[in-house]
Amino acid sequence: MDYGVYRYDEPYEGYRQPRRRVNYFGWTVAILLLTGFALAAWLLSFYIFGQPERPESYHVLQKLHKIDPPKRFELTAAPKGEFLDVKALVDRYSAMGSAELAKTNAELARNYIRNFQQVRGLVPYVVGRFVIMEARELEPYDLFTSGMVALTSAVENGELLMEHVYPADAPAVPLMKQTLTSGLEIRLERTHDLSAIMHVERLNDGRILITTVPLLYGTYTVTKGTGTFTLEPPLDLNLRAGWPLYKEQSRLRAELHFADAKRASTGAAGAPPVTGLEPTGTPPPAQNELVRVEQARPVEPVVAQVTPKNSKLAKATPPPKKGKLAKGQKPTPAPSVAPTQAPAVAVAQQTPALPAIPAPSAAQSPPAVAAASAAPAPAIAPAVAVPPPGTKASPAAPNETSNALASTAGGGTWKTFAAGKMPLGRLIATNDLKDLADHGGVAGERIYLKGQFVVNASDANHAVLRPRTRLATAMLHLGGANTRIVVEFPAGYTPPVQGSVVNRDDARPLEITEVRKDEDGQLNVFAREIMQ
Repeated sequence: MDYGVYRYDEPYEGYRQPRRRVNYFGWTVAILLLTGFALAAWLLSFYIFGQPERPESYHVLQKLHKIDPPKRFELTAAPKGEFLDVKALVDRYSAMGSAELAKTNAELARNYIRNFQQVRGLVPYVVGRFVIMEARELEPYDLFTSGMVALTSAVENGELLMEHVYPADAPAVPLMKQTLTSGLEIRLERTHDLSAIMHVERLNDGRILITTVPLLYGTYTVTKGTGTFTLEPPLDLNLRAGWPLYKEQSRLRAELHFADAKRASTGAAGAPPVTGLEPTGTPPPAQNELVRVEQARPVEPVVAQVTPKNSKLAKATPPPKKGKLAKGQKPTPAPSVAPTQAPAVAVAQQTPALPAIPAPSAAQSPPAVAAASAAPAPAIAPAVAVPPPGTKASPAAPNETSNALASTAGGGTWKTFAAGKMPLGRLIATNDLKDLADHGGVAGERIYLKGQFVVNASDANHAVLRPRTRLATAMLHLGGANTRIVVEFPAGYTPPVQGSVVNRDDARPLEITEVRKDEDGQLNVFAREIMQ
């Protein structure tokens, strides 16, 4: 073979091929791309999980089953929050800029979607009186896809509008349409409602529109009606629909229709005054009102124990602790009970299944009156009791009970408590009622009333009380001579008879719901029975 012609066909034995060079630039680019991809995936996951209020994030979390539907809260296990009235809401959100308002709305919606698991600060709740301008059924294209939403206006301040969402299943919607009508008043109270703010919108004219959802999802009815409907937490949210639920055109149309209807109904003379009360600066209570009905719990039977004659009754039933009820105030000592009356007290504390005890007269001693005041027991039926047709009240009852608080009129049902087991609140006496009326009334605060009262009138579920005063106090015109206390009793309770004396101490007080002071100095206090 001529190696001169074919030099590279058969290399010699000692020849080695050259090594391939490593492409470090290519590997560097690949590693950088992988690092960027990992960083982008981390940022995307942080974006999705950290901002579930965005529609795309909410949709991805639903596909991954990483988000739970809104849940129902109990009144005693609700998220910690602050209760804001109409004035506080307008002052807070009117002062916010656009960027701060957008940040606040994102946080409010995020807390609701997360079921308030990671809340910074306090959850804002709404208290006050609102009038429904229009209510419509929720459609699948809305943010909440089932139930109804009501556009309301604040009674105290026209600068605040509220759209209150009522999520419910489809079978409850027909009854809700009959209940949530234009002109119906909604009263949100601190002790019964937890309507959390979901969104805040500043309108073009400077007014504030808030969107609220009741976290309790309870049962509602009207004071002049018998039907009830129950709310249910939504299974999912259509965040692509956006906030608020009432868009600008539908909101303006609802406001225009409500203004025309109000103008046609009231006319130039304005709304008629409330019977029995002189016109004051505060709006009168509504004749018909939407209220939440709380299911009453069944009462367990109590076995009566007979105390021996030589033992003291106070040792058998020790008084509850009173330090947390009213701080800074001296508790009123409970009246002593003679040993001979121990069987009567034991019978009065039993359930309604036992034979009824005759009502005491005004001439009885204070121990017997105290035993009679403990006789009523809470009702088990959740429906609102309506007095039977044709029932006539006593002659003094119409004037005394015509101004009963609308939110509890008709013998409704609410939660009752054992002696000394009610929620914490401020305890006042009858002498403090005037100061309470001068400083704005209840204002969403839980206030209890104690003292000794005389029953002036008694109806099916109402009783009108007057503070019991001494002879010297009455002659000097001191104390509660011009104070009238209208007490509402739940369905199933028997109010005390006319002329009897009622004693209420710090363990068994009355809950004050509203205080009004007329121009002539007459003080009208509205309260209700909350003790078992």
